[in-house]
Formats: sequence, C-alpha cells, structure tokens
Amino acid sequence: MPADLDLVIRAPAAIVNGRQGGACVGVRAGRIVAIAPYGDALTAKRVVGLGDDVVLLPGLVDSHVHVNEPGRTEWEGFATATRAAAAGGITTIIDMPLNSIPSTIDVDALSAKRGAAQGKCHVDVGFWGGAVPGNLGRLRPLHEAGVFGFKCFLLHSGVDEFPALDNAGMQAALAELADFDGLLIVHAEDALTIDTAPDPRGPSYLDFLASRPRAAEQNAIAAVIAAARDTGGRAHILHLANADALGMLREARQQGGRISVETCPHYLSFTAEEVTDGATQFKCCPPIREEENRERLWDGLRAGDIDCVVSDHSPSTPALKRLDTGDFGAAWGGISSLQLSLSAVWTGAQQRALPLTDVVAWMAERPAALAGLARKGRIATGYDADFAVFAPDETFVVDPERLEHRHSLTPYAGRTLSGIVRQSWVRGRETGAQAIGRLLTRGDA
Repeated sequence: MPADLDLVIRAPAAIVNGRQGGACVGVRAGRIVAIAPYGDALTAKRVVGLGDDVVLLPGLVDSHVHVNEPGRTEWEGFATATRAAAAGGITTIIDMPLNSIPSTIDVDALSAKRGAAQGKCHVDVGFWGGAVPGNLGRLRPLHEAGVFGFKCFLLHSGVDEFPALDNAGMQAALAELADFDGLLIVHAEDALTIDTAPDPRGPSYLDFLASRPRAAEQNAIAAVIAAARDTGGRAHILHLANADALGMLREARQQGGRISVETCPHYLSFTAEEVTDGATQFKCCPPIREEENRERLWDGLRAGDIDCVVSDHSPSTPALKRLDTGDFGAAWGGISSLQLSLSAVWTGAQQRALPLTDVVAWMAERPAALAGLARKGRIATGYDADFAVFAPDETFVVDPERLEHRHSLTPYAGRTLSGIVRQSWVRGRETGAQAIGRLLTRGDA
C-alpha cells in the first residue's frame, strides 16, 4: 500500500466500481491513490472514520448549471452557486454560456467568465462555449481555449445576446465540430412548432403546457438526430422532458448515431397535474409534463435510454418569476434546484426501488464522461479525491431559507425529500468557508 498518505477515509459503505460495500480510501496530493477493504489499516496524516448511517459517494458532476456571472450576478453567482453545489454533494459543475453577459461565444468572453469566477468557487468549475449565428466557422479557438463543448438553441434562448441557430445552422455547427470531435449540446425545441402553438398568457398551467407542445421536442430532436447522422458529429440533447422522444433516440443510437441525452430532477419529481394555476416557480422550458410522462422518463433511465440526470439550475431574481401576477407567459422559465438535486432524485429512486448505485451512475459517472472529465465521477485510483458523505435514510422538509442559492424561490419548498449530504470533499479537502475550487479546462480536466 502507498506510504505517506495525506488522508484516509474509512467507510463502512462506499460506492466503488458500481457496487456498494465497505472501503478504505487513501488520498495523496488531492488524488485517490489506494482503495483497500474496509478492515485494512491504512495510515495517513488524517484518518476519517464514517458512521454506519452514511455512504461515501464520488462527488457528483453537474454538467448543466447557469451561474449567470458576470452580467446577471443578481440572478446567481459563482460564490452562491458553488456553495449550493457543495451543500448538495456536487463537487464539479460546468457553467452554461448564457445568461451571463457577455455570453461565452468567443475567447475574450471566456476570459471574462474565468476572471469573474477566479477565487470565488467552492467546487471545481468548467465552462461550455456557445454556438450562435455570429461565431459559426470560428469555434475551434474556443475549443482550444478549453471549453468542454458548445451549446446551441433551436428557438429563442430567452436572452437576446445568445441567438438561436436554425436547423441548417445547427447542422453546420455539428459539421464544424466534427473536424476536431467537439460536442454540441442542444436545447431541442422546434421554433416553428412553438410559434404556431397558442400564446402562453395568464395563470393557467394547462395553457402554458399547450404553448410548448410535445411535438416541439420531437421535431427538434429528429432534426438533431438527422444532423448528427449526416455530419458524423457528436450531439447531446439537453433537459429531455418528453418521453415520447425516447424511441427515436434509442433507434438512432442503435444505428450508430453519436447522440446522448439527459433529463433533470424536476421532470422526475413533479407532474403537470400538481402545478396549480399561477405557480410560476414551476415554469421551465421544456415544461413539466403529465404523470404518465414522468413515469416513462424513469423507465428510460432504468433502460439506459437516458444517460444522465443534471439540474439545469436556471435561477433568476424572484421578481422575474412574476408570482405577483402568476402569468406563465411573462415569467422567467427556470428551476432553482442545484442544492437539492441528489436528494430529489434519490427520493424518486427509492420510491421505485432503484438502488443508490444507479443514482451515482446518472449523476456522477455519466455526466463526467459526457464532458470528458477523465478524473471525476468515480471513486477509483488516479481520480480526484472528490467525495460526498450521504445519509440516505434521513429525510428533511425543504426550507428555502436554508438553501445556499442566491435566491430562495424553488418549487421544492415544503416538499419532504430523502437523503442528506453531511459533508463534501474536493480533491481531498473539505468544502466550507474557503473557496477551494479550481477552474477546469478540457485539456487538463
């Protein structure tokens, strides 16, 4: 066994190589260098013994977070977002290229984003770039500067400074990225389908749902599948809400399509039937759909048709959610859930007799693989010593005032969830008051 370890964690229960059992994990210089049976007497400068009521998990990876800094830091920010992540057992996030100003669509904007994040992060942070009409043909410099891939929208993004691609532009971006095996991550709702649907005005959730029909996702996803097939590019479908699309995604992958897909805790937790009129804290795009759809998303996870579960944490100021009028058409669309993601998904998994090992695969291993984070998402030798100490049998009622997000508004308020994160570690250091997170680039991650 290696000598001169900095840290040993003795865990009666840990998830290692997809299995739950006892383990003794040795850390040196922020990396895992030894994994021994629980009974082995590894020694180190510090030895931490965990109790029988917790499970040592790999730190989770959330590849879909809107931090919004710089430019809209009043919506969120690196300090608050990463504190919330750490409190929820998430030790790595990848920040979306919007809704910050400037959007991360060129190297100068990436430098501004990294400058805004420097010294504020409590977990490790990487960055997506953006693919918009103005930068097609010039994506390689952002790739070489270290972004993990490129996001595009197929309809209005919600902010004017991040314009959408049409289907031809999306195909052109995939063709460009295929030259250097870059990844395109797609907000897949079809603009024409939504433009011809009823306007989402007023407090009726059913009217809002009708304004974002299921066909919008299906049509957009079909276009992405076709573009990935024609270009040989890699594409990832963001925040899948419509389970009707699972069949075409499964078929595309069986035929060799380089396409992956995620869903989010809110689509696995809530149903359209429970959203009351005017409850705009539930507004997101694509929308939360009916109970039967939610259950088919869970079936997709069981079957491996959905790769991962990530938050799509998309906060705003409370005023932008328009709780005063309850107008779904006017309200900002986004769910704040970063700190609660693990507990929300574990609650649903327990109810369906799914094991914690599955949750770890969906929320740690596969998001890390999606982004190419070669040392994240697993408890394995050579990996970063990122851990979450999780008490799976404890329950709590969500009190928004106890969340670390900048704003406390969340649809989970008052909901009873299972599983409490007792502690998080980033590269062998406990998270806390000190901002210990690093800024990651694709090449060194």
